[in-house]
Amino acid sequence: MPEVTPADPAYLKIENLWKAFGDFLALSNVSLDIKEGEFVCFLGPSGCGKTTLLRAIAGLDLQTRGTVHQGGKDISNLPPSGRDFGIVFQSYALFPNLTIEKNIAFGLENTGRSKAEIAKRVASLLDIVGLPEQGRKYPAQLSGGQQQRIALARAIATNPGLLLLDEPLSALDAKVRVHLRHEIKELQRKLGVTTVMVTHDQEEALVMADKIVVMNHGVIEQVGSPTEIYRAPKTLFVAGFIGEMNQIPAQAGAADEVVIGGVTMKSQSHGFARGVPIVATVRPNDIIPHGDGAHLPGGDDAIQTEENVLEVLVDEMEFLGSFWRCRLKHDCFGDGELIADFSVNAVRRLELSSGRMMTVELAQTRMLAFDKPEA
Repeated sequence: MPEVTPADPAYLKIENLWKAFGDFLALSNVSLDIKEGEFVCFLGPSGCGKTTLLRAIAGLDLQTRGTVHQGGKDISNLPPSGRDFGIVFQSYALFPNLTIEKNIAFGLENTGRSKAEIAKRVASLLDIVGLPEQGRKYPAQLSGGQQQRIALARAIATNPGLLLLDEPLSALDAKVRVHLRHEIKELQRKLGVTTVMVTHDQEEALVMADKIVVMNHGVIEQVGSPTEIYRAPKTLFVAGFIGEMNQIPAQAGAADEVVIGGVTMKSQSHGFARGVPIVATVRPNDIIPHGDGAHLPGGDDAIQTEENVLEVLVDEMEFLGSFWRCRLKHDCFGDGELIADFSVNAVRRLELSSGRMMTVELAQTRMLAFDKPEA
């Protein structure tokens, strides 16, 4: 396998990686390029292979076959101690019998630095993570969020070329998690360190990542920016896993049409032959509510086209703070329903309530078609 050349933009290059545990195949021919300075999230359900891939990068679980290059160097068979990375685990893994200062200094003590240099570096790191007064305390005296910051400071103490984060926020409560994810992202931008984070939290990945790698059953389903992953999913799995998504049994119509329960609707272009069973998808927030005057020309809610417009029954409404989640009924959905998210202002303006009829428009540019999965 050739070495990564300086012209290759990939700082971390994973090629044809396989990992088997006995008869179980955890990774199947995974290839991925990560640029220097990128913040990349491995995202997927439990058992999809994301942690196995992170551990293969770290050398904690060597791959069955395939290669890993970092900064132009083949590190495929190096032990963890021979690789250039810092790692933060879900469990923090701080030494309970050492002070915070000594926890951070642990990885610096065999680098040939003087005690004064180490003390200066530790003080600088405590400032960076916003805990300058906590150095003399022990881990048990800090909150979970503070302990995770210390684990992060220890991981970056030696200025590693790669930072690995294994679900670092999953053990924290929701409010602390939201606060800390912004802090971690800002720190990563400030340091410019290439970062790979494993998470099963979709919102976390969308907020923090420059690039998301969606995994399922040991393979990569899609790689892209948060916007690409959310707005242009390549597979039905990605469409259903990232955020809420209506998945509607349908048939392919013309190249830019889907037929749902006998009703033809415009969609993004697809390559399916007419009449083929498919799954049509549209996100709840891409369903546009219209008022009673929707069909009257010139009205505030005027619909410009009759395509993708349905008269639906508001079956149920659920208040979720910043919006209402509505379950809509129409004959074309059979026993199913359409889930729509409407703003509080729209619900108030249209005076929506359960049991009422309303007009909705399904945005053509957001209507996608996918292969119908096998039973």
